[in-house]
Amino acid sequence: MSAGHASDQAAGARSGALLRTETLSKRFGGVHAVRNISLTVPERAIFAIIGPNGAGKSTLLNLLSGIYPADSGKTVFADVDLTHFPAHQRARYGIARTFQKIRLFKHLSVLDNVLAGFHIRCELPWWEYVVHGTEFRDHRHRCREEATRLLAFMGLKERARVLAGALSYGEQRMLEIARALATAPRLLMIDEPAAGLNAAEVETLLQRIQMLRKNGLTVLIVEHNMDLVMQVADRVLVIDYGQYVFEGAPAEVQSHPAVIAAYLGGELQ
Repeated sequence: MSAGHASDQAAGARSGALLRTETLSKRFGGVHAVRNISLTVPERAIFAIIGPNGAGKSTLLNLLSGIYPADSGKTVFADVDLTHFPAHQRARYGIARTFQKIRLFKHLSVLDNVLAGFHIRCELPWWEYVVHGTEFRDHRHRCREEATRLLAFMGLKERARVLAGALSYGEQRMLEIARALATAPRLLMIDEPAAGLNAAEVETLLQRIQMLRKNGLTVLIVEHNMDLVMQVADRVLVIDYGQYVFEGAPAEVQSHPAVIAAYLGGELQ
């Protein structure tokens, strides 16, 4: 890690970090997919991770969400060391994510897909699921109301009864975000949400991300659409070949020689 990178991390820690990693690494056989990545995501910020194809961005997201265990390094979320926690436990602490390749229950309705996200917030006694008493009915009603609100926020309220598999590609992207929001996260991690979207859908996505941050949510986004990143991100981390290249404000990233070299095929120094 460079001296500048270390100072960035220290500054981030002082500003109130929600998520912090220290020298996170992951190998797949002889491939070092992520190598000693340290980052600090401030609370209520929009933090972007960018890099060329194959840079290790999605692998890094899988490490942060617990899909993959790290070979080495540390992940701290809200002052809790989650390094050895699997994905479902991290979700209970308030980390939600979407995937680069859409993962919906395509034979369920749009509404039921969002309702599935509420399961980690349910603390009903087991017998309520058998007898369906008053508490169960009240909980189901509250979940349906909130799911409908989330669908309205993502522009899908009128599609609530449609099968998820019948949605357009852009609508499925929005549905994934709605389902992730149903877990009531403190940190939402979005993997290439603009992929395959048209210009109008990208603009809608940008507005929704900005509204989420305004409402207090922290967002970590992996994205290839540089126009979207430069408009929405507070901080941008650039990686290539699984390694740290640069971190800074969007304007700094656009003009940094190491970033330009990485995107144009130069070698890391």
